[in-house]
Amino acid sequence: MPEIGEEIAYTITWLEMDARPEGTRPVLPMNQQVALLHAVRPPVGYFLYLYGAVGAAHHWTDLYHEPRGDLEAFLHHDDAALYVMMVDGWPGGFALLDWRQEGICDLAYFGLMPEAMGRGLGAWLLSTAVDIGWDRAGTEKMTVHTNTLDHPRALPLYQRVGFVPARRTEATRIVEAPRA
Repeated sequence: MPEIGEEIAYTITWLEMDARPEGTRPVLPMNQQVALLHAVRPPVGYFLYLYGAVGAAHHWTDLYHEPRGDLEAFLHHDDAALYVMMVDGWPGGFALLDWRQEGICDLAYFGLMPEAMGRGLGAWLLSTAVDIGWDRAGTEKMTVHTNTLDHPRALPLYQRVGFVPARRTEATRIVEAPRA
């Protein structure tokens, strides 16, 4: 486990999908109390809670340094949409879709709370987010990126639903203390 203040190297994989996947998406696992909600104009603090709860173990800290006004403008933009998967009444994961670039839907953020993992919900949420991305008129391509700091199943899951690696880049970051 890296120490706070330590510089760590990681690889970013940029993935693309040029057409809606064929076939049916995974069915929600049985005996799960799940709802997918579109969070309309969510408060920045709520989004940062989701971001931190999902990303704490994976060094997601970049957005804490963004001005709150910029985050609010993004979250409230007509071409961005936050979907929250509620599991047994609590947020179990989320997907943030970004259509601000013409013809492209970027899956800007995606992830599950640690407590929701292992229940078969990740593939369902991701496939549903992909469908929502393609449902918007004018979408010609979907994009997402992940890195070697993310959950080890992230890249294979993206590929399983139809994303294809387009390029890889190397980067470094300084490890920060997790936010509460």
